[in-house]
Amino acid sequence: MTNHVYKNPSISAVVFDWAGTIIDFGSHAPMQAFVRLFGEYGIELSIEDARGPMGLPKWKHIHALGNLPHINQQWQQKFNRPFTDKDTDELYAIFTPMNAASVMDHSQLIPGFLSTLEILRTQGIKVGTTTGYNREIMNVVLPLVKEQGFTPDNLVCADDLPESRPSPLGMYQCFLDLNVWPATSVIKVDDTVPGLLEGYNSGCWTVGVIASGNEVGLTHEEWHSLNEDEKNLIRTQVSEKLSKGKPNFLIDTVADLPKILKEIDTLRLKSHYESAE
Repeated sequence: MTNHVYKNPSISAVVFDWAGTIIDFGSHAPMQAFVRLFGEYGIELSIEDARGPMGLPKWKHIHALGNLPHINQQWQQKFNRPFTDKDTDELYAIFTPMNAASVMDHSQLIPGFLSTLEILRTQGIKVGTTTGYNREIMNVVLPLVKEQGFTPDNLVCADDLPESRPSPLGMYQCFLDLNVWPATSVIKVDDTVPGLLEGYNSGCWTVGVIASGNEVGLTHEEWHSLNEDEKNLIRTQVSEKLSKGKPNFLIDTVADLPKILKEIDTLRLKSHYESAE
């Protein structure tokens, strides 16, 4: 029996994350802002601390940082009370312009992204985006990447939604914006667990990014200065962390995405025909 409802089983769209995925190799912009933000309140926050909740909307990220036991302890010693939601609101209001300033120095497209983009465009695949950044920050980023040759088909920011990552609502908005369906014709590419879960929870194919992402945290030059054994060790460590996001595939950077498009399409076709029997 043929399933007459199912759409043409080709890939209809790829939805990318931003920092650590298509811009800002190593995802450095938000880290500097988080450390500086808490530092202005006399709280010592490490880069490792700051990277922990990466991928979450920035309000949730700040809330998670403030509630880390050793950070909350510093907060109580400094202000004689625990870190609260009201404190999160206050820090978030300061963080937004701080991060907006930081992204101006960290909006360079990941090497190889434009080549991948050209392949997707040639195949008629739509290119969407979601992000843990808010709209105010992305209003700074968009003109910078446009100058480099990229304008996305859509953009869903964390504050556009009643509930952002790891919920699927950002991807649902992409389906509407891009006019694509079913979810299995869409690929979500991200370097964080919450961002991958955003795709997984919506029923998309998911591709995790290792080398350029938050979990590695190296610059492009630092990554390429490593030998292959060092890279493989990092790949193993980061793969284990990203496994919590349930990715279907893992790649070093978005430059490697074209290598797996055919494999994803083949698996989709196989699943389509098996379900139609």
